[in-house]
Parts: sequence; C-alpha cells; structure tokens
Amino acid sequence: MSDTRLLPRPKTKAKPERPQLWKVILLNDDFTPREFVVSVLKRVFRMTEDEAMGVMLTAHQRGACVVAVYTKEVAETKAQLATEAGQMRGYPLTFTTEKED
Repeated sequence: MSDTRLLPRPKTKAKPERPQLWKVILLNDDFTPREFVVSVLKRVFRMTEDEAMGVMLTAHQRGACVVAVYTKEVAETKAQLATEAGQMRGYPLTFTTEKED
C-alpha cells in the first residue's frame, strides 16, 4: 500500500494595492522671507539646506513647487504643519496637497 499524501495547494496571495499618493505643493507669495521658507522646509520636510533652497527658488520663479510626495494622511499633516508655522509668524506661507496622477 503506497502512502500518497496530498500536498496543500499553494495559496495565491492577493497583492495589497499601493496607497494613492499625494503631492505637497509650496505656493509662492511675495511676503514670506526666503530664509523662513527654507527653515520650514528643513524642519517639516527634513530637507538639507541645498534642497530647501532649490525648492524655495523654484516656487519663487514658477509660482509653485512640489515639495514631496506622501500618502494622503502624511501629505495633509505636513502641509498643515508647514502652513501653520507661517501663520504663527504672521506670514501667508501656504502649502497645499494634490492627488498625484
């Protein structure tokens, strides 16, 4: 008598979908000092001095600049923190979020 064992059929694993990503966008204004914008970018988005300067200058020249891309909750939180940092100092510094295509 042979000992035939049935092996379990391999289960197909459903791949979890990647979460939708959101862009954090810095909007240019003519009132917030450049140094302050750079300091907020460094503190909230953990950028280096050079990275922050590049983002600030791009926003200044083009009117807006994508700062970073995160999941929706992280993007909204960081945009809010950065905007509030400007408001606390009386600046119109604004960060928005937008769904990534």
